[in-house]
Amino acid sequence: MILQPTNLKNDLVWLEPLHQGHFEELYLVASDPLIWEQHPNPDRYKLDAFTNYFKGAMESGGAFIIRDTLSGQALGSSRYCGYDAAIKEVQIGYTFFSRECWGKSINKAVKKLMLTHAFNFVDKVAFYVGANNIRSQKAMERIGGNKVREEVVAYFGEPDRLNFRYEINK
Repeated sequence: MILQPTNLKNDLVWLEPLHQGHFEELYLVASDPLIWEQHPNPDRYKLDAFTNYFKGAMESGGAFIIRDTLSGQALGSSRYCGYDAAIKEVQIGYTFFSRECWGKSINKAVKKLMLTHAFNFVDKVAFYVGANNIRSQKAMERIGGNKVREEVVAYFGEPDRLNFRYEINK
């Protein structure tokens, strides 16, 4: 599976493969504490926590900066991770968006691009959503995710947290 394709684009968003030079631009988006208030690590708006998040994104080899297609403005980030060719599964996660994107079709547009690409290689896509992240749980249900179980998940460089596993099958 190609974890960082360069052709994920539609009328609303463009998913550009993340590189080190995006740090400051993406941190400007991520530095809003309200973005993270329901996430498993609500401190990601702080520089040290975001630096760890970004390091994990770079090491994943599957991260994107999400941009507005027309303006080029950074809107957030998401990534592919946990690819397992043997069971034909990949995860999509670590997603966040600026508050200006909330309640619009941005998340749906991003996930549609990522799912369409992933289903060229896998039969199942998994998503882990923090147990307290009601906003993301509702968003998962709106895009067709099925909650299959609760799991304790270790995020990159962070303590284990209770999450809900959602799946979307090809």
